[in-house]
Amino acid sequence: MALLLTILIPLATTLILAILPANNPRAHRIVAFIGSLAAFAASIVVWMGFNPASAAFQFVTDVPWISSIDVGFRFGIDGMSLLLVTLTTLILPIAIASSWESIRDREKMYYIMLMLLEFGVLGVFTALDTFLFYVFWEIVLIPMYFLIGIWGGKDRIYASMKFFIYTMAGSLLMLVAIIWLGFYAETHGGAFTADLRKLIAIAPSVPLDPQQWLFLAFALSFCIKVPLFPLHTWLPDAHTQAPTAGSVILAAVMLKMGTYGLVRFNLQLFPQASLHYADVIAVLSVIGIIYGALVAMVQTDIKKLVAYSSVAHLGFVTLGIFSLTAEGVQGAVLQMVNHGLSTGMLFLLVGFLYERRHTREMSEFGGIAKSMPVYAVFFAFAMLASVGLPGLNGFVGEYLTLVGAFMSRHLATKWYAIIGASGVILAAVYLLILYQRIFFGPLVKAENARLKDLTKLEVAMCVPLVVFFIWIGFQPNMFLRVSESSTRATVGVIEALRGETRYAADVRARSGDTTTIVPTQTIAPPPPGAPPGMQIQPGGTPVQVGP
Repeated sequence: MALLLTILIPLATTLILAILPANNPRAHRIVAFIGSLAAFAASIVVWMGFNPASAAFQFVTDVPWISSIDVGFRFGIDGMSLLLVTLTTLILPIAIASSWESIRDREKMYYIMLMLLEFGVLGVFTALDTFLFYVFWEIVLIPMYFLIGIWGGKDRIYASMKFFIYTMAGSLLMLVAIIWLGFYAETHGGAFTADLRKLIAIAPSVPLDPQQWLFLAFALSFCIKVPLFPLHTWLPDAHTQAPTAGSVILAAVMLKMGTYGLVRFNLQLFPQASLHYADVIAVLSVIGIIYGALVAMVQTDIKKLVAYSSVAHLGFVTLGIFSLTAEGVQGAVLQMVNHGLSTGMLFLLVGFLYERRHTREMSEFGGIAKSMPVYAVFFAFAMLASVGLPGLNGFVGEYLTLVGAFMSRHLATKWYAIIGASGVILAAVYLLILYQRIFFGPLVKAENARLKDLTKLEVAMCVPLVVFFIWIGFQPNMFLRVSESSTRATVGVIEALRGETRYAADVRARSGDTTTIVPTQTIAPPPPGAPPGMQIQPGGTPVQVGP
């Protein structure tokens, strides 16, 4: 019930906002803020009742919707989705509070869009039905389109249309793949189904050729949302034009929909195809890490610099996911949370500065640590967390993703990890340069000397994020333990292809102990002298599972 409340509270808040009179903006702000806090409180109840030792989905709700094709209102969480649900409910009250002073136009519709966005994102992270997942995936598109298109900057129409077209184009292929999986279940399991738990048991036995196409159909939609190089071009425009709350939510939680989808669907449903395309995704991830960092270095707009840093940081996440190791995937899940916290705070702080100076050009600043010392301290925390300074949250996740990539037996070379590690150095370079240009040096411009420091409300928005920076940095095991069993269950499907059974118990728990999800086409190790990526199926049939 607690999980269902977490999902439904934002929807109920949306309906309450819809019936409130439009001429009472203060009521809109209060209702939206209280609704988001209530959702956060409900997610804490879920956290307290969650059993991290179990890989099974918990707090499961299963209500029939379209019985003829086994589509239902199915919700549940594991450790991975619990972390992202909590991140979402933490970020939304902060995003809403950041809008109280900056949004003065059509406030009722604005807060309706924010709460509808939270409802959609929570649905994505908790849906255990593929059709329901698709519905929530599309729901998220609508409010973000309006947030950018109505309350964005001068090029908001272009940015919102680009965001809409990219996201919609990718999701259509995902819908086709969802329908194909349902028909496959009908021919091999007895009935058409959209139940993710049943598909987890059935889908890994799909032959390699169709599995590759299904993998690509899902992966395209998810990689656009991440975004993975070279599908990233919509992101800088969307971030630059979005209002502060839109940028915070986009960076903190919406991009994680893509990385979450890769773990939840691609790795679990298509393990052979995941092995086949692991090197391709790893190469694109490393390119994204280096490319994002290099492009960030030459930006003059602070917000655009932070946007390109997301391309680089999420490259670490996808590299960890497709290391196909427990260390890499667990590091990737933690890094999703870390990126949401640190980059979300960077966008929040950039928004505070823009409200005071109405410019984001670095050349317009310099020496503002003298006029805004509290702001400078909070910006330093967010910047160092994003760099991955040991003792703050960003270090542990990046370290685990690189360890996973280096240890992986599924990737062709350890150079992915070695080259990717250079992205940590590049991140330090462009973020320290950013900090130096904004905060140090003489106060040349009179406007900067008159800047007011953070208000009490703005400090209150930043403090919870800094607490999590330090908490995760010094006590990462508390968060890693939550996702450990579910990570092992996900990786266990891949390991089963190699004939390994160390995560077999977690795999069985994930499928509800009703069936094993080890595919019938178990792949044996290659014989001595076999070409790279070559595996042997039972009966001696060679199969290529790498590029």
